[in-house]
Amino acid sequence: MAKKSMCEREKKRKQLIEKYYSQRKEIKNKLNNKLTLIEQIELQKELQKLPKNSAPCRKRNRCWKTGRSRGFYKDFGLSRHVFREMSHKCLLPGVKKSSW
Repeated sequence: MAKKSMCEREKKRKQLIEKYYSQRKEIKNKLNNKLTLIEQIELQKELQKLPKNSAPCRKRNRCWKTGRSRGFYKDFGLSRHVFREMSHKCLLPGVKKSSW
């Protein structure tokens, strides 16, 4: 199990990403247009004023059951340990143990 504080921090990041998504997207669209250097610098300053944790790249994928961040399978939302346990107990539909 991950520390509860880490999971709570991740929830807070998720909320910030959703809150500032439209502002960040608007500023980035303006940056993609052909602008003068001074305008680009001002837009970059606006972007930097937004909270760091509102950037989508700061979000970390975590297992919904244990909160583990490493060995995460995106298709199932589980870490490798939980995925293995659940697949052996036949709790995941369509997953078979392969052998060749």
